[in-house]
Amino acid sequence: MNKQLALAAAAAFCVGSAAVASTAQQAESASVKPLTVTIDARQTAKPTSRYEFGMFIEHIGPLVYRSLWSEMLDDRKFYLPIATEQPAAQGPRQGGFPGMQLRKWRSIGPADAVTMDKGQPFVGSQSPRITLDGATPRGIRQSGLSVMKGKQYVGHIWLKGTPGATVKEALIWGPEAGDRETVSFARLTSIYAKYPFRFTARADSSDAAFEIAGTGAGNFHVGTVSLMPADNIDGFRPDTIALLRQLHSGMWRLPGGNFLSDWSWYNGVGPRDKRPPTYDYAWNAMQPNDVGMDEFMTLCRLIGVEPYITVNAGFGDAHSAAEEVEYMNGPVSARLGAERARNGHPEPYRVKYWDIGNEPYGVWQLGRTDLKYYVLKHNEFAAAMRKADPSIVLLASGNMPEPMDLTGEMRANDVDNMKAVEGTPEDWTGGEIEHCWGNFSGITQHWYARSGQRFDIEKAKHLPLDAPTDAGYDKVEQTPLEFARYPANIVHLYAQTWNRYEQRFPELAKNHIFLSVDEYAYFGGSFNRAPDLKMALAYAMTLNEMLRHADFLRMSAHTMGVSTLDYTPTAAVFNTTGLVYKLYGNSFVPGSIPVALAGNSPQPKPQYSVGGDRPETNSGSPTYPLDMFAALTPDRKYLTLAVINATDSERSFELNVAGVRLAGQSTLWRIMGKDLQAADKVGQAPQVAITKTAMNDPTSRMSVAPISVDIYRFAVEQ
Repeated sequence: MNKQLALAAAAAFCVGSAAVASTAQQAESASVKPLTVTIDARQTAKPTSRYEFGMFIEHIGPLVYRSLWSEMLDDRKFYLPIATEQPAAQGPRQGGFPGMQLRKWRSIGPADAVTMDKGQPFVGSQSPRITLDGATPRGIRQSGLSVMKGKQYVGHIWLKGTPGATVKEALIWGPEAGDRETVSFARLTSIYAKYPFRFTARADSSDAAFEIAGTGAGNFHVGTVSLMPADNIDGFRPDTIALLRQLHSGMWRLPGGNFLSDWSWYNGVGPRDKRPPTYDYAWNAMQPNDVGMDEFMTLCRLIGVEPYITVNAGFGDAHSAAEEVEYMNGPVSARLGAERARNGHPEPYRVKYWDIGNEPYGVWQLGRTDLKYYVLKHNEFAAAMRKADPSIVLLASGNMPEPMDLTGEMRANDVDNMKAVEGTPEDWTGGEIEHCWGNFSGITQHWYARSGQRFDIEKAKHLPLDAPTDAGYDKVEQTPLEFARYPANIVHLYAQTWNRYEQRFPELAKNHIFLSVDEYAYFGGSFNRAPDLKMALAYAMTLNEMLRHADFLRMSAHTMGVSTLDYTPTAAVFNTTGLVYKLYGNSFVPGSIPVALAGNSPQPKPQYSVGGDRPETNSGSPTYPLDMFAALTPDRKYLTLAVINATDSERSFELNVAGVRLAGQSTLWRIMGKDLQAADKVGQAPQVAITKTAMNDPTSRMSVAPISVDIYRFAVEQ
């Protein structure tokens, strides 16, 4: 909680002897003791920033291309060999991101009719060459596409071939001879030429196919090919763009992520058809490089957010990072500013926020170095990037030490004494503060939380020195409220650690150095858990806790931006996570003024011993079992109150407001569903929704529905 508001809350309600000894007693008392809540609008904190509800995205396999980009064809630049009956390997190593494997091109006709031209490829290292055999079609085909009846699809193809070749393209949506539309290209030459085409599907299909086949004599080569719905917006999906714009996220961190440490931004600019496909060794996937820096800036413009760019400090160097800054922000008189203009973007993007490196402390990170070397790299990057544009705001890639991350002798000796870790090589954030001072304005922190577990300090202390960190966790049963509070406790834990940094380094607060939690997500027990109302409660409590620390936690980016959506190749809706971010993004607008909120029911003490993934005190407001946060709108015309009930019982509270007078009708927005498993999916009736209700008397006892997220807006008398 903001320090000033915490003091105000403590002064407003002295809970002293009312504090209870156990969670069970607390829950029992909460069920019978009338809950009283006081908001003091005279006690205010630093207004929230524009970037409190930001989003993060990275090229994990085809994630960006499935969710945001309109391209329908995978491997359109033919990085992979053309397959016959058996799927081709996806690159130097088998694998790929689970559930998002690429569709493969298959040969039409004998397999040996298709070879890969490595001598004069159109782009990348190879292009398909098809040898013809008279009237028998030979070529390539990709299936598994989704089309909609009456919808138009547009694209282009780069072809060259011998004069005797005729090439036909077909969009196929069914098994019958008439279930296709065909376009022909003749008079090919020995030089690649671009041919546009357009199709209209006459039926719905989730297993449509696209064919490129030739007849005649000689051969033809395919350079690259593209197929998109005609209603794409600058290459992006209009349905997902329309939804993401409603989130009012403020900023998106991009491209970012593990893939970045082996990705060159140079491959992500220029004509898309000539950008070489590359292999991402972080996620074991091919990247076509169609969505690069200019496309990401277009995305930010379309959804109304600011870009926040992370530069490659893994295998990248300071020179390439500085040139990236010049490309994005430089004038047309600069060499790379002129290149940007030639690529169709004469105006500088004026990107303000830049992060140096992605998780450089992680053993999973390509190009990882120890802290003592990385601080040298950070300082070198900062100097070069600021020389390219002195106005940019730089962030250092930090990592606060956690018991779960300790290994070897340090885990055995210090897992229960994190103060002993501060100032050691394990204290990455502290090391950057100490050795990179003056070369950053903010420090990043990433976290991912999983429910149903707790870190057992005693168990961890006695593990073998080479045991994995996960071995220190025990499975635990959680109530819905404990499930919902778990990620908020992670935020609370980092806030307590940040306060210790401010004590160690007083210049942090004096110079307004801020914290950016620009990657975070709650898996709720498993990585593949689908968003539901239970997860919505957890994310709402997480956002409440972040807002309580908005005096220094000025930026955050949820992983991933598109994980707010349920989408198929042809449709998209908000899932329950998206509903939470939509509600908060529209309710707590930039510049909202947090106000003191107190209650007569403090949060219970931690159920297990403090340490590991448990902060010294539980997160939340003193309104147990409800969680609340309040703020004035920037113009002070409205008071906004968020109330989360993660229990299965209706709750009520009496609201007292000091410092302002409430006037007129108020409004309640509520997220709720029939049960914790309620979810929203494409093609199904919504099970969770945001409802809006007018309220006449905001001073009466207020009821809060079970398993719900409420946002009240009260008019303030002027």
